[in-house]
Amino acid sequence: MTVFATILLVSAVIVAVYLVMVYNNLIQVKHDVSKAWANIDVLLKQRHDELPKLVETCKQYMKFEQDTLQKVIDARSRVFSARESQDMHALGAAEAGLRASVGSLFAVAEQYPDLKTNQTFMQLQARISGLENAIADRREFYNETVNINNVRIEQFPDVFVARFCNMKPAQLLEFDAAEKTDVDVKDLFK
Repeated sequence: MTVFATILLVSAVIVAVYLVMVYNNLIQVKHDVSKAWANIDVLLKQRHDELPKLVETCKQYMKFEQDTLQKVIDARSRVFSARESQDMHALGAAEAGLRASVGSLFAVAEQYPDLKTNQTFMQLQARISGLENAIADRREFYNETVNINNVRIEQFPDVFVARFCNMKPAQLLEFDAAEKTDVDVKDLFK
């Protein structure tokens, strides 16, 4: 074997190993996006399961606040539909509606001293608040993972492997401008 053939063979092996490493790293990032979504999905499901308990507890005290309770139920349904279809834009809007309606529910609950001291309500309120914080953390992690994925499949030289393997960018979980504005606390107490 000539020196030129040896150099050509070693170069081909190095390029092949490099391409395999790039491919494996891109696959890892793609699966990290799926894992990050699954983590959000688990928390959304937990909240979905907890909200009916909260609404039922509130119903026992809030006979005249059916509109507030119905808004929570409707918003929960919209989040569930968006979550099932994995439509990030619809999920962002549905999440905004659900957080607003749960905030209204907690604000209205302030008018019911017996409800505020009810142990079940207190536990459910704390559980849902904790889930909301965890969901916010997971959304941030999901978007970071999506960003890493999207940058990797556009960066040189990874772009060649990504295009060859038909890897597509993932969709960020975004929210409406209204969701990003400050909450009008006075409005919650109306």
